[in-house]
Amino acid sequence: PGAIRCGHASQEPLRRYTVRPPDFDPRHTVQASYFRAMIRLILVLTFLPLPALAWQAGTDGPLCTLSHTEPDADIFLTYDPRGPVYTVTLTRAAPWPDSPVFALRFEGASGLTISTNRHVLSQEGRALTVVDSGFGNVLRGLSQNASATGVAGEASLTFSLDGAAPEVARFEACATAPTA
Repeated sequence: PGAIRCGHASQEPLRRYTVRPPDFDPRHTVQASYFRAMIRLILVLTFLPLPALAWQAGTDGPLCTLSHTEPDADIFLTYDPRGPVYTVTLTRAAPWPDSPVFALRFEGASGLTISTNRHVLSQEGRALTVVDSGFGNVLRGLSQNASATGVAGEASLTFSLDGAAPEVARFEACATAPTA
């Protein structure tokens, strides 16, 4: 800001004037700074390598897939129409124990527990897989409940079913689609 002397030097007091655009609002400078900071934050978060925390249905060649990742767990289902065969694999950081029975417990509006002795361990015991020709109860459990817990011996793995229902529906539609 500059000083402009109005009138004669000895007659008028010194007045200060700041030149600003006619539509100037001091709040806009704060808003612009905030906006720029938020854009930078969004860009940084967009490019961070984070695990996908949502359920996602898709395909992998002839296979229909349904996957979900949480910080301590990966859940991966497949349907192969050539079998027809379904698989579900629960992977965790620590190895699963060698247990004669594996159970999948669904908690929520339509709670149920499914168990089997037809499971195998892989990936140095960290992945537990069940293979079957029908998964109706599993798919209903995934789409109608709030959480699921896989249990083998003393070990368990709980994962959220938040957002699973629409992706389970996509998986089921893929599994029932005609194949060439």
